[in-house]
Amino acid sequence: MFDNLSDRLGNVFDRLKGRGSLSEGDVREAMREVRIALLEADVALPVVRRFIDAVTEKAIGSEVLRSVTPGQQVVKIVNDELVEMLGGDGEDAEPRELNLNAKPPVVIMMVGLQGSGKTTTTAKLGKLLREKHGKKAMMASLDVNRPAAQEQLKVLGEQVDVATLPIVPGQQPVDIARRAMESAKLQAADVLLLDTAGRLHVDEALMAEMKAIASVSAPTEVLLVVDSLTGQDAVNVAQSFTGEVPLTGVVLTRMDGDARGGAALSMRYVTGKPVKFAGTGEKLDAIEAFDPKRVAGRILGMGDVVSLVEKAATAIKEEEAEALAKKMAKGEFDLDDLRMQLRQMQSMGGLGALAGMMPGMKKAKAAMQQSGMDDKVLLHMDAIIGSMTPKERKLPKLLNAKRKKRVAAGSGTQVQDVNKVLKMHQEMSKAMKQIKKMGGLKGLGALFGKGGMGAAMPGLGGAGGGLPGLGGGGSKGPSVDPDTLPPDLRDMLNKK
Repeated sequence: MFDNLSDRLGNVFDRLKGRGSLSEGDVREAMREVRIALLEADVALPVVRRFIDAVTEKAIGSEVLRSVTPGQQVVKIVNDELVEMLGGDGEDAEPRELNLNAKPPVVIMMVGLQGSGKTTTTAKLGKLLREKHGKKAMMASLDVNRPAAQEQLKVLGEQVDVATLPIVPGQQPVDIARRAMESAKLQAADVLLLDTAGRLHVDEALMAEMKAIASVSAPTEVLLVVDSLTGQDAVNVAQSFTGEVPLTGVVLTRMDGDARGGAALSMRYVTGKPVKFAGTGEKLDAIEAFDPKRVAGRILGMGDVVSLVEKAATAIKEEEAEALAKKMAKGEFDLDDLRMQLRQMQSMGGLGALAGMMPGMKKAKAAMQQSGMDDKVLLHMDAIIGSMTPKERKLPKLLNAKRKKRVAAGSGTQVQDVNKVLKMHQEMSKAMKQIKKMGGLKGLGALFGKGGMGAAMPGLGGAGGGLPGLGGGGSKGPSVDPDTLPPDLRDMLNKK
């Protein structure tokens, strides 16, 4: 979402960091470019003014201009102000956790315009509350205007294993809310999620209905669901709801889209309420707590290692990790293990998503997109391994020329592609043997140096040194060294 803004800011800061000293004029000129970048990203004008004033005031201070690395100091100030604009970080930050300590059932009321993703977000929150917080949740659809809205929530409830209120045809929203409250108490539900109706635009009837439902259910949380792709209009919607409904937070949907990001950057300032969650995809587990520090890091190209670790923890099953660790300790690594690694990378979002979260990999990600390389390469490799027999996956040495032709035909690839997968496995096997020589898992850290895991698993250390601009080209930040990648793997990663 923030790619264009990130690129613009990155260019500004690259020029600043390239200078040994800065004058007040240099800072003000850079801030003018930052201002234009924010406005082009659809950030609300009052938010831009406040942000630029705060950054300029701090950046032209003598402690910055006279410091050893003034350019980096300015970047830090911009980062800190971005974090503050998005909701702050630390002890003084607004609480972004849901208030689940009230007397059960804790009522969470979802409001927003039609099409913003309220129903799907309701199901996502229900799943999150059940799996992460161990809460017994119940959901109820109060949308009697949109055809099949109640049926949609019922189907989603079955998918996420969260109970939904039985549908009574013809019942009106306020009465449904009362019945939902009674049912939640009878079933000893910890949390009741109310999915309210939306409209194509804000009107008196919508607001009157919202107020009546709030009066009956006394919600602990009122979450405004906003579609990030609506841009500046999302800010107008937020202003309308803020004046009518007692909001406690905001949920931004479609944060994985290609919008300019202005809505996300403006929402907290406009509503005065914290952004609590962000929808990051269509799957029902694609929702995450909104963290200003992480989002600011992504915008400024600093990566988001914490999210990367969390994705890894979610994607990698504990028993699989333990089994692989035992194999690594013995120096063993077969093609089934390689296939498992490839699938874990896919479940974590693929090569592009992983590169975007790694510090200094912004240019690498851009080069991957420019070259047309996508996550199909992971699917091709998976298909190649899947076309082998179980015995061949355990003993790759069995794969002679005749068998390789069969595997290539079965996976819809070429024999040379099969050879490249086998070469990658061979390199990783060498790394496993190095672990054994260095005393098992105690020596694992040494493999991340030259000739270690980075060379053995090039797809994780930076995909494809053969891509234009991926290995340097004058970039100031960390880059991927093409020499660390085997030529055959570079060719495969370059292949569309």
